[in-house]
Amino acid sequence: MQKEITIYDIAAKLNISAATVSRGLKDHPRVSKATKKLIVKTADEMGYRSNSFASNLRKKQSNVIGVIVPRLNSNFMADVLAGIEKVVNNNNYNLFISQSLETMKKEASNAKAMLNNRVDGLLVSVAYDTTSFDHFEPFIKRNIPVIFFDRVFDHASCPQIYIDNYKAAYDITSHLIKQGCKKIVHIGGNQLRNVYSERFEGYKKALEENHIGFDHNLVIINDLTSEAGAETAYEILKMQPRPDGLFVANDICAVGCMQALKKEGINIPDDIAVAGFNNDPTATVIEPALTTVNYKGYEMGEAAAKLMINYLLGKQDLQQTHGLILRSELIIRESSLRDKLQ
Repeated sequence: MQKEITIYDIAAKLNISAATVSRGLKDHPRVSKATKKLIVKTADEMGYRSNSFASNLRKKQSNVIGVIVPRLNSNFMADVLAGIEKVVNNNNYNLFISQSLETMKKEASNAKAMLNNRVDGLLVSVAYDTTSFDHFEPFIKRNIPVIFFDRVFDHASCPQIYIDNYKAAYDITSHLIKQGCKKIVHIGGNQLRNVYSERFEGYKKALEENHIGFDHNLVIINDLTSEAGAETAYEILKMQPRPDGLFVANDICAVGCMQALKKEGINIPDDIAVAGFNNDPTATVIEPALTTVNYKGYEMGEAAAKLMINYLLGKQDLQQTHGLILRSELIIRESSLRDKLQ
């Protein structure tokens, strides 16, 4: 456990007054830019946390749990947050919720804000482009628990809660093959993220076990937005011979792709059978309805929050729960169903 750094420690290090340090950290106009810069740099190096809540320092507990998610405008994340909120509220904790907007820079900024606000624990689903764990290390050093969910980061001190993305992708690709698909495009996300790399590996394994050669030209990596799906549709239309199957790593991108394909006269599923992932509400609105993988965000949120609360209450050791795998299920709908008897 590291000693809590105060403005007096910073003042002693720089041989200036604590009042000057305080003003510098608050960007006071009476402190020169050079001195402010030096104060902020030294504070960061020493691990200083701004005292947003003085009472929290006295009792060394805030009864607040921080949550960092990639985006708030996601039905899945809304369900996750609802599950988390139910559990923490029932245990007299509050939430600080922030979104990384899919960037490591914003994620690191959010983590620092959580640290400064003295959260008792941190729940994280990692941003699209995160490559480093460094911004979470201050939590580990101070024995503040960090739990990853859905998009996880492998760290010995941090439990992970997720689904078996590999098996789910294997099952959904195998389903497309059973429907007669032999040239299946996979639209995936950043392979740094476990959810997308595991879905890609499951797709490859299903091809292998069904004696279909893997073709890297049939793998397209993008940001999995609806717009990216529409753009990818036109790439697919240029492929010769044309693919007869499509497995997309999320439903939003799959729906965008389907809409563009349909505008170009492609019949789904007869020309191209399509499957997505996540069971987003849009999956049942699109015509034909989208085959997908369902996993319950609410359950994932509950599981993550229960693990956190049990640790904070001294009921559970996080080191004994490194990975928790939740259920998922393949939901077959008309977008992939060529064999009407299935």
